[in-house]
Amino acid sequence: MSIIATIMNSATGQPIQKMTFGRMPKPWASFSLESGERVTAERIDVGTPAHGKFVAPVSIWVTPKTNRTGA
Repeated sequence: MSIIATIMNSATGQPIQKMTFGRMPKPWASFSLESGERVTAERIDVGTPAHGKFVAPVSIWVTPKTNRTGA
């Protein structure tokens, strides 16, 4: 079963992208964003599933070097 996580920017608190992992990533895991930038996970938050649901939300917090403000 794959894990779908939201990649979050630690500096702004805004989501960067969604990413699928084959297994739960470790807190020190490194991976590449869609922009090609290599980042390391700082913190991984696993929420509780919504009532009647099976899938728990997963957020992976990273600090990218480039600032993605959408401009």
